[in-house]
Amino acid sequence: MASYTRFSTDDVVITTEKVFTSTWSNNTNELTSATNETSSNQAVFTSPTSSGNYYIEVYNVADPDNSSTAEVQYSISYGHKAGSGSEDINDGSGAEGLNSSRAIYSQYRSLVFGDETRNFSFNGVTPDDIYVININRARYKQNLRLGSLNLKIGNTTLTDDAVTNSGSAVLTNVGRQFNIVSGSSGVMSGSTLSQTLSGSFGLFYPDAGFIILNAGAVSESKASMGTAPLRNSDTADLNHQGLLDAIDTGASFILDTQENISSQFYFVRAKNKEFNYTTNPSYIDANGNLNFTSMIDNPVTYITTIGLYNDANELLAVAKLSQPITKDFTKEALIKVKLDY
Repeated sequence: MASYTRFSTDDVVITTEKVFTSTWSNNTNELTSATNETSSNQAVFTSPTSSGNYYIEVYNVADPDNSSTAEVQYSISYGHKAGSGSEDINDGSGAEGLNSSRAIYSQYRSLVFGDETRNFSFNGVTPDDIYVININRARYKQNLRLGSLNLKIGNTTLTDDAVTNSGSAVLTNVGRQFNIVSGSSGVMSGSTLSQTLSGSFGLFYPDAGFIILNAGAVSESKASMGTAPLRNSDTADLNHQGLLDAIDTGASFILDTQENISSQFYFVRAKNKEFNYTTNPSYIDANGNLNFTSMIDNPVTYITTIGLYNDANELLAVAKLSQPITKDFTKEALIKVKLDY
């Protein structure tokens, strides 16, 4: 008959470890111009409702339409609260400004603020338009790693300010919010948040996996695109394509992902007087006598497997040892079982 030993509080230890990897496919550290590739099947601009007017997906390989290893890394969108810069879906009366750029702006302010009345503000400046860089959900684990963002747009590198502000964040409906600043690896260059007349560069949402850029500040910094985004009415200006071109020119996009792995350690203790006999039926004959007489005076067993049970003695988990451990009345064993989740 099996015997069970209950764990005490001293036998169980729980720890949490942060694991960091690159966000991009195949653990690629940096996306360059060679990997900022788009799909001709997705980046379509033939009509106001075409997917390319809402977002452009960026892949990790050249010619993604004909590659079995192509994976979306991130997407780029342009949003304008009044709908400028994109073609109206319907030209009928009362449909002015109902288009992709207005839908994008409304979508993200609804996500961040929980309503469609508040507008994005960048260090006191409230522009009409934004760029959105949305990291593909399959690319990151629990959240994006603070201080790892290094995005070069034109000749300016943008990062979050998590290191400069010691991780202090504004909490929103989609989690933590940090500023996007000129600098590198979470450290802001200079002493002011706004380095342009248009306000700060943007906002970083590591828990939701997207970046909101202040369109005016990004363009004004000569940095970046050299010219302001076009804001024509009922016209497909394709401003998000302009941002992609500027990212392609910068040829450097680094961003890590973070995963918190919790581990529970069970310290299994086999004292000298315990687990020295076996219930293996091959050890006895048909009459119940031991086949191995050495087990009478000097029993020896070999521990190969640890079973973890609940209070109903139902097996929940099994741990296999790399090699058997000899056990008899002169030996004790302490075995550490690790469960990751």
